[in-house]
Amino acid sequence: MKEIKGPAILLAQFMGDKAPFDNLDHICDWVSSLGYKGIQIPANDLRCMDLDLAAQSQDYCDELVGRCAQRGLTITELSTHLQGQLVAVHPAYDDLFDAFAPTHLHGNPNERQEWAVDQMKKAAVASRRLGLNTCASFSGALMWHLVYPWPQRPAGLVEAGFKELAKRWVPILDVFEDNGVDVAYEIHPGEDLHDGASFEAFLNAAGDHPRANILFDPSHFVLQQLDYLHFIDLYHDRIKAFHVKDAEFLPNGRTGVYGGYQGWQDRAGRFRSLGDGQVDFRQIFSKLTHYGFDGWAVLEWECCYKHPEQGAAEGAPFIADHIITPTEYAFDDFAGGETDHANNARVLGIAQSE
Repeated sequence: MKEIKGPAILLAQFMGDKAPFDNLDHICDWVSSLGYKGIQIPANDLRCMDLDLAAQSQDYCDELVGRCAQRGLTITELSTHLQGQLVAVHPAYDDLFDAFAPTHLHGNPNERQEWAVDQMKKAAVASRRLGLNTCASFSGALMWHLVYPWPQRPAGLVEAGFKELAKRWVPILDVFEDNGVDVAYEIHPGEDLHDGASFEAFLNAAGDHPRANILFDPSHFVLQQLDYLHFIDLYHDRIKAFHVKDAEFLPNGRTGVYGGYQGWQDRAGRFRSLGDGQVDFRQIFSKLTHYGFDGWAVLEWECCYKHPEQGAAEGAPFIADHIITPTEYAFDDFAGGETDHANNARVLGIAQSE
């Protein structure tokens, strides 16, 4: 068996204008002091990295890796969630998702998509230059407004949607293939890839592309009321990245899975800091270890109650406590287990063959 790496942390939710959150060196000093060993870097944030330069310069990437290593940190993956989201946007969401793109692209959905595709291809090259084998992302969504089948969906509509999504992503995935890097799509409400069935539909439309894989985040399964442990059994061979994020689902007579347009604190499904929610991380870490997952356990902090700095401080020991060191021995080895063919034959009551 292989061992999960960690603890690591996604920097996106912590970057800000004040130290120690204002640049990569400062935040690396901070997360290292908390006990983290890895960082997932948001590839869209110039305070962390310049993606365009990283795709061009090996020297820049080596320097980036070195600055992190000086602080005892490994870059685990690049996070391209915002760029990936913009690969596929239904027009109803154009104004809202413009915030994910540079200002000069606002109001220009076609140019925004071209920029996003270019960014993803650059992320493939940059990941290779940084020595990474996985890139975290979103799939984007052309069909989220159709998630509930009312009004009735016209025959063939969903198939056409996945065909178009694959048409947009396969050329990107081919660049990732050329660079030896997987795209790990976070299975997430709001994305066309939001559960196992939708991931399968995309994979089928994309010709079972080897670089189309999964970022497993159990918090989104709690909010959808999906069996996150069975999901690991079904898709473990495609799970290439892991966000350690907690959640709770407390339905009542007022709100359920859909949330009633309420703020996070008033929804039935809420993200929580590690240990404060309902996710069974003991079983998750056990299953991932059983299936040989040796990627990073990355804290993604999102909690509707707790301060982020407290969540980050508590997250590193929580993850470290859940990482399993695989055993090299069977628990009953002490009772003897060496192969003795003659003894085996006697135990079975059969004559030993010559």
